[in-house]
Amino acid sequence: MAFTHSINSDGYLNSYTLIVPMRVGLFGGTFDPPHLGHLVTAVNVRNVLKLDIVILMVANDPWQKHATREVASAVDRLAMVRAAIKDVDGLVAGDDEITRGGPSFTADTLTALSVRYPGAELFTIVGDDAAAKFGTWQRSNEIAKLSTLVVVDRPGSPLMPPSEFTWNRVEVPRLEVSSSDLRARFVDGRPLEYLISDEVMQVISARGLYGSKK
Repeated sequence: MAFTHSINSDGYLNSYTLIVPMRVGLFGGTFDPPHLGHLVTAVNVRNVLKLDIVILMVANDPWQKHATREVASAVDRLAMVRAAIKDVDGLVAGDDEITRGGPSFTADTLTALSVRYPGAELFTIVGDDAAAKFGTWQRSNEIAKLSTLVVVDRPGSPLMPPSEFTWNRVEVPRLEVSSSDLRARFVDGRPLEYLISDEVMQVISARGLYGSKK
């Protein structure tokens, strides 16, 4: 099926007519916190693959990480993502996994998106480090059937994703920034300017996240 469409700020269809196929990117993550590297990735992949929207899907229960560290609440992480993408065309904050509850599995999210956007072509966007471990993901074969797999490469020597899957590669600028480093910066007082947007910093400060003062 083919559509032209109108989408509100939460990524839901307002209306559609049968004209142009939709291309929807799924960029999932913990986003604890979201930083400029996330935005650079989403914007560049959207441009290269001509996607209508890229959904930054906030994981409700990132079960792989809870065993190793404390994770900010899903509600707080969603608020930060919404602040981060507020003025960025084509980027949408996704709360499907939070609404669904429980551990977050990409196959379930893709199934839900295929219902919300009937006939759309779905793309699952992952970094090269995550792609290298894709074979260990829950229901990885189902993810590959439901969507086109996109691995984000940085300039240099990319990691090799599992060869049993077909990958589209998109190169984005290398930014040496990570959420773990940003959390550490809040603790030791190193600068955060130009790594996190002012809008996200306002949410962090207002909610007292990462040891910041309200």
